[in-house]
Amino acid sequence: MLMLASRLRALDDAALRRTLEIRAVSATGIRDFFDLAETLLEPDAVQRALVQLDRATVAVLAVAGQLSIVTDPDSAPPEPTLAELAERLSELAGSPVPETDVSSRAAVLDSLMLGRLFDTRFRPYDAVAAQLLVWPSLGLPTATELAAAPAPSALASVSATDTRFTDRLAAERAFAAVSSIAELVTELAREPARELSRGGLGLPDTKRLAAVMGVELEAVASFVANAARADLIAHATGYWNETEAGEAWLLEGTARRWATIAESWHAALPPDVRGILAQRPGVSWGEGLRSFVAWLYPAGGEWMDDRVTEFADDAELIGITAHQTTSPAGAAVLAGDLDAAIATMTAALPAEVGAVYLQNDLSIVSPGPLAPSIDARLRGLADVESRELALSYRISATSVNRALAAGENADSLLDFLRAVSLTGIPQPVDYLIRESAARYGRVRVGATDPAASPAQSYVRSEDPALLGTIAVDQTLTPLGLVRVDENRLTSRFGNDVVFWALSDARYPVAAENAANEIVHLRRHQLARVAPVATVDPTIALVEKLRASDGGEGQAADAWLARQLDSAIKAKQTVVVSIAMPGGVVVDYLLEPASVGGGRFRARDRRADIERTLPLSSIISITPAP
Repeated sequence: MLMLASRLRALDDAALRRTLEIRAVSATGIRDFFDLAETLLEPDAVQRALVQLDRATVAVLAVAGQLSIVTDPDSAPPEPTLAELAERLSELAGSPVPETDVSSRAAVLDSLMLGRLFDTRFRPYDAVAAQLLVWPSLGLPTATELAAAPAPSALASVSATDTRFTDRLAAERAFAAVSSIAELVTELAREPARELSRGGLGLPDTKRLAAVMGVELEAVASFVANAARADLIAHATGYWNETEAGEAWLLEGTARRWATIAESWHAALPPDVRGILAQRPGVSWGEGLRSFVAWLYPAGGEWMDDRVTEFADDAELIGITAHQTTSPAGAAVLAGDLDAAIATMTAALPAEVGAVYLQNDLSIVSPGPLAPSIDARLRGLADVESRELALSYRISATSVNRALAAGENADSLLDFLRAVSLTGIPQPVDYLIRESAARYGRVRVGATDPAASPAQSYVRSEDPALLGTIAVDQTLTPLGLVRVDENRLTSRFGNDVVFWALSDARYPVAAENAANEIVHLRRHQLARVAPVATVDPTIALVEKLRASDGGEGQAADAWLARQLDSAIKAKQTVVVSIAMPGGVVVDYLLEPASVGGGRFRARDRRADIERTLPLSSIISITPAP
């Protein structure tokens, strides 16, 4: 512990913060570097670090611990060289283990403060070696088993027949996932979903989204997580909203939409999981993968199994795999070749169509999956009725008003429909659009001048009867509309709130500015994906450690006394450098016995006498080699 405390004290602040972070150290109960060293070497803390190490790295640690066992109490603990470790690991494995591999793993263990790497020598700390010795009682492998047990087969190939089936199924799942997430993003643009304080969506919002997406209630959370991971939606001010990236994503082709989701899935894979998964198609993950993970991370347990389960479930959801077998497009994603993945998925997905059938009953039917740009514009003009492979929409006065409010006009809508319709424009459709455009703006909503009126907005119309209907409409009572004259109402709410309330009530309403020009309002602002501002707890802990250390006066004496106390408890021999009169520095090999009153008493191992020395004369204390 003394050696580790001295090492921690010598680190610069950046390295110390990095150590605290990778070992997930809690600041509770830590006052100085000795407390920190004790915390890092506690059995539970050591085990938490070992849980996240792969088998080969733990084998280096365990074998080094075996070779470091003290056989002669009067001699210094042995410190095996990297060459000796490689030789012993090769003997146990029955195949060569390169010294360079041992060196890189020893460096990882050194950075985790589980051992000390001195040039070409590596030795685990005693508490770490002791923890590995109790592994067999925990059902975990011994040092010999760690190095000698061969790896099971991680991934098994499947038959050509099964491959063809899973390829088709993966493409179907990819299409379904993209369609569901597109509906999710579109719906959140229309009406955001509230995030509960305890996390997750409320049941009403979950039911609404499940109905729109055409999925089971239990699947909504997974789709939300995938969309959020791809930055298509974001959580802001307590609600999930569409993002700018999500808005642009809706206009991309299906294969590119899928690629965005698949790429974000791949980027989120932990490196340890990514290295395991197959980068070729037709390979089954299955139970073989779980067995391999259990072998690769011998102490990983549920922690590693949960990681694999989470990403394997998402892989099934978005078509990276089907029946736990890697699809061709999924293999390309895992190999980091997104262009190849897009090309493969494009060939597997149903072809997009660019034309629709307009019916006399005001319905619109597509003969297949529509090009996203056409689908997006149709959604602005009509309401979606069926979300199957062949979408169907229905035009209504309300949906036309929605399009007009978004900036369309009768000519632009009719020109668009004329360009995409395989059946021309039926007379009922033409009449509805022109009649709605003629009525649009009969009711105007704007903001009042704060200096002239306590109200925040007004509603005006040249049709007093229509305005009277609005004034007595029970659904608009919450707006608190007050009639000023026969052509004007006022409200204490903002013009955007009043506008959307009238729009939802199906009035031909338009928003206007101070110059009485029609403006187009966006119902919900796009959410911005911003990094979460977090306070690094390691900064405060490092400052606390430095303050307790000081390095001068009483702080220095306290540090020296603590080092000597630690050596006394461990019955450890130390090298103490003493400043003698005349500036001469003398190194004593001492076994400390007691400390107090600014002095300490120790047995000189070389001279075999007892010495009492002042703390103020000590230059440094280091563990004896």
